[in-house]
Amino acid sequence: MSCSQQRPSRSSRKIPAYLYTCQSGHKGSTMSLLRLLNRALFKLSFAVAMTIVTIMVMALSLSAITRFISGTGYDWLIELPPVLVCWLVFPLLGPLFKQGSHIQVDFLSSVLSRKQLYFLKIFINGVALLAAVIFFKAGLEATQLYFRLGQLMELEIDLPIWWMYLSFPVGFAIMGSFALELLIDAVTDRSPQKLESE
Repeated sequence: MSCSQQRPSRSSRKIPAYLYTCQSGHKGSTMSLLRLLNRALFKLSFAVAMTIVTIMVMALSLSAITRFISGTGYDWLIELPPVLVCWLVFPLLGPLFKQGSHIQVDFLSSVLSRKQLYFLKIFINGVALLAAVIFFKAGLEATQLYFRLGQLMELEIDLPIWWMYLSFPVGFAIMGSFALELLIDAVTDRSPQKLESE
């Protein structure tokens, strides 16, 4: 049966509703998958961030306690939090960008028209998506380089340097996914014609 089939009148027999979803095509299903993916990434990013913050606080607390009790401490307890900072910051870029919780100076909304704000929103999300792609590529190349070199951090715990650099492509991949969703929403949410008529 063709996807262009028209909905029958009320007097005709009932036909399953799924036969009329063809008109939206793959566009709607793709956006649904993207939103579902981003919801999962949102929850996962914050769960990882809370876990990292907990580990950092516990490490510094244990370092202070051991130094107070024994007079000596373990260097890796002090060195661990700075190593984890990159995995705290970069995966949160996308969720914070979507929430609008990133650092911003919002003064244009009071001086621009709604049509201008419409195009500004598209521009901002487009720049965010482009930046995410560029930094993802750069981060991936850096990760691959240090993976081939096999260098380790100069810590008590032998951690490979590429593990720290891996947070760059992971974080900007998440950022790109959220920026793509926001860009599509900005383009399809309202048209300039509708804004002119308001």
